[in-house]
Amino acid sequence: MSTAKGPLKGRAARLGRLMPSGPSTAARTPFVLLVVVLLGGGLISLLLLNSALNQGSFELNELKNRTTELTDEEQALQRDVDAYAAPDALERRARELGMVPGGSPAFLGPDGKVLGRPSAAPFPKPSPTPTASATTGAPPAATASPGPPTGTGTPAGTPATAGTGPTGTAGAPTASAPPATAPTTSGR
Repeated sequence: MSTAKGPLKGRAARLGRLMPSGPSTAARTPFVLLVVVLLGGGLISLLLLNSALNQGSFELNELKNRTTELTDEEQALQRDVDAYAAPDALERRARELGMVPGGSPAFLGPDGKVLGRPSAAPFPKPSPTPTASATTGAPPAATASPGPPTGTGTPAGTPATAGTGPTGTAGAPTASAPPATAPTTSGR
């Protein structure tokens, strides 16, 4: 390798003609600007992508929390439904409504033959009804009178006759209403 600067010969001379002889900064400037713009654009796009991913992550976290709350609420409601559908709860609610357990059922076979012997449902035990004196605090003499009720069409102090109905018309016999049948749990 020679340090002397002389004319190039052969192949080196041909290659030297292809290359510019002096330092050239004008061709390098657009390339450097292109690289800087590409790097800056890449960094900005990475920043925007990172921000979008973080926002999506926050939304996902909120949706997961909401899903957890709704799942807990659904489970609580299902527990309530299961508690109301339990046999003892249904029986208690039916008794509160005045229903009684049904008697023995009868079934119809495919040929139309009755299988079993149906029986009537038992009448419920009468529950003690509170008297007006216990609920309103009125004196007992004002709520229950052993004589005929007032306002039946007979003047005060006049005894009621045997054939007089509650409106004071003769000929209407007084009869007690027949006992009402108790509802059964079958709904019929």
